[in-house]
Amino acid sequence: MTRGNAMAWGGAATEGGGVTTEGGAVTTEGGGATASSGILSSALLRPFPLDRVRLGDDSVFARARDQMLHLARVYPVDRLLAVFRANAGLDTRGALAPGNWEDFGHPNEQAWGEADYPGRENAQTANLLRGHYAGHFLSMLSLAYAGERDEELRAKVDDFVSGLGEVQRALAATGRYSHPGFLAAYGEWQFSRLEHYAPYGEIWAPYYTTHKIMAGLLDAYELTGSIEARDIAVSMGHWVAHRLTRLDHERIQRMWSLYIAGEYGGMNETMARLSVVADEPLFLEVARLFDQDDLLTAGAERRDVLTDMHANQHLPQLIGYLHEYDLTGERRYLDAVLGLWDQIVPGRIYAHGGTGESELWGPPGTVAGDIGERNAETCATYNLLKIARHLFALTRDPRFMAYCERGALNHILASRRDVDSDTSPEVAYMFPVNPGAVAEFDNVGTCCGGTGLENHVKYQDTIFFTRAGAGAEADADAEADAELWVNLFVSSTLDWREQHATVRMQTTQPLGGVTELRIDGDDDFVDGTTLTLRIRVPAWAVDDQILHVGDEQITAPVEDGYLVVRRPWTSGEVLRIESRVSLRAVPTPDDRVLQSIEFGPSVLVARSDATTSLDLALAQRRRLDGSLIADDARSAADVEVALRNDGAVQIAGVRFEPVWTGSDDRYHMYVRASGPTIGFLGAETDVPVRLRQDGSSLLDDVWREPVPSTRAGFLDRVGETASAARREGLLAQSELIQVLQAAAVADIDGLGGRAPGSVHDVDASTVTWRERADGDGIPVVEWSIPRSLADAPIAPSVAITTPALPAPSGWFTEVPTIVVAADDLAGAGAGAGAGAGAGDLRVEVAVGDDGWMPYTGPFSLPGDGRHEVRARATDAAGATGHASRGFAVDTAAPLSRATVRRLGSSVEITLTATDEISGVERIQWEGLGTFWATFQEAFVRALSDDEQVIEFAATDRAGNEEPRQRLILPARGDAS
Repeated sequence: MTRGNAMAWGGAATEGGGVTTEGGAVTTEGGGATASSGILSSALLRPFPLDRVRLGDDSVFARARDQMLHLARVYPVDRLLAVFRANAGLDTRGALAPGNWEDFGHPNEQAWGEADYPGRENAQTANLLRGHYAGHFLSMLSLAYAGERDEELRAKVDDFVSGLGEVQRALAATGRYSHPGFLAAYGEWQFSRLEHYAPYGEIWAPYYTTHKIMAGLLDAYELTGSIEARDIAVSMGHWVAHRLTRLDHERIQRMWSLYIAGEYGGMNETMARLSVVADEPLFLEVARLFDQDDLLTAGAERRDVLTDMHANQHLPQLIGYLHEYDLTGERRYLDAVLGLWDQIVPGRIYAHGGTGESELWGPPGTVAGDIGERNAETCATYNLLKIARHLFALTRDPRFMAYCERGALNHILASRRDVDSDTSPEVAYMFPVNPGAVAEFDNVGTCCGGTGLENHVKYQDTIFFTRAGAGAEADADAEADAELWVNLFVSSTLDWREQHATVRMQTTQPLGGVTELRIDGDDDFVDGTTLTLRIRVPAWAVDDQILHVGDEQITAPVEDGYLVVRRPWTSGEVLRIESRVSLRAVPTPDDRVLQSIEFGPSVLVARSDATTSLDLALAQRRRLDGSLIADDARSAADVEVALRNDGAVQIAGVRFEPVWTGSDDRYHMYVRASGPTIGFLGAETDVPVRLRQDGSSLLDDVWREPVPSTRAGFLDRVGETASAARREGLLAQSELIQVLQAAAVADIDGLGGRAPGSVHDVDASTVTWRERADGDGIPVVEWSIPRSLADAPIAPSVAITTPALPAPSGWFTEVPTIVVAADDLAGAGAGAGAGAGAGDLRVEVAVGDDGWMPYTGPFSLPGDGRHEVRARATDAAGATGHASRGFAVDTAAPLSRATVRRLGSSVEITLTATDEISGVERIQWEGLGTFWATFQEAFVRALSDDEQVIEFAATDRAGNEEPRQRLILPARGDAS
């Protein structure tokens, strides 16, 4: 293994052009060690090397880091190399492939060259993405070494790279491939078939796999100094150039437009990076051959073309475009990325930072309307975080760091299950947001299993930034002070050696808002040295931050979303930043009733076994500042204590806990903010929430944006909206009085409830109020309501019920009978519970998109599926009351099947299931000597002298379980 030096900021690496630090970090002669691979030379800001920032053991990220570092240390390199060695005809040393997508392929598959593939009808192929996971693992090992400086990790990188070099040489020696730089774990035929537009299914994203292997090699070079890794990557780069430079532009563009087959990961990023590493201009030109013209143009023109596009097929391209901007200076690349970013964030982003449904983007500005069964591929967030980090370094716009905080904490950390494993990354593929979801953990060999390997060993890479070129030698001649940008609030320690200082950050985040930054100088630090700390002001912070240095409260301006603390420092001084946090409900952009619950930067998820939406009375718990009051925690401090001590807080009787714990329990990321009766914080009524035909209610009117900022504004809003609701017939006169009195006494501003007031009828046109002191000097609200409101109609009351009970999942597993009841509140029977048709009421119903039909009595729903039932009742005066209710019905069990592949004296069994209504929850199986276990991935059973019976069955999300099926394995030697 040969080691040397890599470039930190661009330019060519030469054998004698640099020096290495003690731990092997690669440097240039004039600069600091590289912070991480692929830094943009034109960035205004730069991160610190990974080993210069250490996570605190009390950080919430430390758990996932340690679990992934364990896997890095114990997983055998031979298993990762096995698929490559098998393809090259080398000894696999008895190692098993990692499995799943990263397996050996079909036994009859050969290492076909570009021209000797026998055709789909004659070729049995499998695992056509193999090699990608190994590339990610090499990146993970390199990142882990760069952060830990553990020589055992570097030795594993050396072994891995050496093995890949041996494979590349063995493949070249066959003379079978178009160029000696070819390196893959399958034949070259996938690339030639792509050039003839083969679809996904015949091939599987061959350049995607090439990118992962090359990215791992570049990371090994830039982070551990492996010259052999660079040389292998350079050879691969020449092979890529050989394939693509002989194709015309139109053919290349059509290739990249192919769904998944044309997915190339970040090949443009890799080739751009390689052009610097190898000092080879050809590689930059090859990088530009991966430009997808229609996407670049649309992004630069800010024309939205993303709907129904495969999210993670295109997100890695954006990283490459930023590298092309960096090396060419062509503004269109940066404009395209900025334009596309704005189309994704926030309008296509779920609460935890994920994007996409079934890997595809939905319409713009649509979150609630794009919730299906498989949301938020973790790979997509992995790449969005990379894009955000680069864009922040280029622009210093804090919105990119706001996304980094949300995505890293609530999706990436949450995507690592809280278990130890010697064999699996235990990360999530999809981290869905539909009701009662379960994250798709494990993922050996999948795309998200690969990116998940990297995610958890580099949490420290974005906490601190500094000015580009702000090393000690630069600051000596610069007029500006040394700057430290504090981007993420994570317990950590920075070795700021350029300033002869250590910065220690202690923080109560992500469950509080107090952060302390301690500056400790070394022997060369001079007390009184002026340093500038720029501290991000998070959007979730309530009011301005309070700053202290020691016992002194200080002030600091806010510039571009960052507090700027510029002062002379004495070693040992501590800057304390207090940010007030709150428990709040955040509505989706396209459905304000569907809301996520958040505390500071943390998304809280409801823990419930239901798989239908939870309807909670959240508006009735809201204060003017947007904060919510939990059941037993009225202040933010109470919520923080509950989360720290119990791991959860109760809201409306439901347990909410941070999404990032790594739990594999069922969760609800969104709940519906509804409730049966109108009320305000600390002031309930028995007035029912009545709906208009469009589904809106009085509470929606009260809390419409912009929300009143003062109690006086709130009372104005309630008076205005309640009188309008009275005129519409949504309130009776007595109910109007209840609502006004409740608003007057509510603790809406956090200053405590007020004494009950009074309501008077007056000759006026609008509802008004004034506050006066009662006989004891206590302020009370006095409402004045127009006498004319007493004559306003009241619409009939409508209710939709069913005698059937849903399953614990919330689904009905038998078709329910629907009953509609209507009361004529304005007639003689008002309040007496008169049934449908009482008095002169005309009662109608509609199911789904069907038109209105007269209601004649109880009826059954059409069958399985999700149904919205609407009902309305109209009285003789023309006043109409409305109601709606959703029903989820799944009466059929899922169907499962077993696929058996013969492996000599054993068989590989794969279980699959389908359920078109609620979706498959799990498949379980057992055989001789096993228990009724949940199926995770294909398993192998050795054949014996006797037949074996495998029983299996699937359960759907509604709770239906199919009868057990039986698979009979033949006795050993039975050819059948």
